[in-house]
Amino acid sequence: MAAVTWKGFVSFGLVTFPVRLFAAARAERVQFHMLHRKDLSRVKEVWYCTQEDKPIDRSDIVKGYETSKGKYVVVDDEELKNIAPPTASTMDIVQFVPSDAVDPIYFESSYYVGPEENAAKPYQLFLEALVATKYHAIAKLAMHGLEHIVLIRPSEDSMVLHTLYYVDELHLSNRSPKSAPKMTPKELELAKSLVRHLAGPFKPSEFHDSYRENIERLIEQKQKGRPVSATAQPKKAPVIDLMEALKRSLAAPRETGRNVRSTAGKRSKKARAA
Repeated sequence: MAAVTWKGFVSFGLVTFPVRLFAAARAERVQFHMLHRKDLSRVKEVWYCTQEDKPIDRSDIVKGYETSKGKYVVVDDEELKNIAPPTASTMDIVQFVPSDAVDPIYFESSYYVGPEENAAKPYQLFLEALVATKYHAIAKLAMHGLEHIVLIRPSEDSMVLHTLYYVDELHLSNRSPKSAPKMTPKELELAKSLVRHLAGPFKPSEFHDSYRENIERLIEQKQKGRPVSATAQPKKAPVIDLMEALKRSLAAPRETGRNVRSTAGKRSKKARAA
């Protein structure tokens, strides 16, 4: 059974119903352990007191906020629990927005929203209202030591919640500077043709992590004592003639996610089975 990430209530006007949140996605990666180079034994993290110059147990550790150099205010978990806002147990809907109103750059983490057993009807009512109006809900929710702004949207026959970044968490200064060199009508038309040439429905199952598959292949080869095969890197040259590059792109055969997966995906499965 999936682990519950958060449980509490959704407050929608005077309607309140209990829900649970479950993690909707998690990055998958090859897990490495840290080993001692000399004898390949496992290395573990040790908590160390610099004042007493000796290791200490985790139970001897408390949280501290540094107010000035070497001066700390100690805060324990019970004190943090006592000051948690009401949104730690009740998700307050603060407004509704059109389904395309929130830029995806604000999306942080995703969760499935599931009703408690006795809340099927208000849950379904809320879901169908979002579907019918084509609006998404904006709410406040406290979990994991933070109060989040969240977006709730319908997804097939249920709802998905996305925590959102605050504006001051976006690194807006990292955006590319504005520059608008003029394009010829022919260049723009060829670029639009290339977009249409590569257009198609998004099929997530056709995409895969080739880096992870390469690591799995590397491990399989080393495990069997075989030479490790390097991955060929394409040679990219700066575009000199934009028009010529666009024309050649249109003439090239289209490579789909399905074509790429047909070979690399099989190799990954073989590596995992070893």
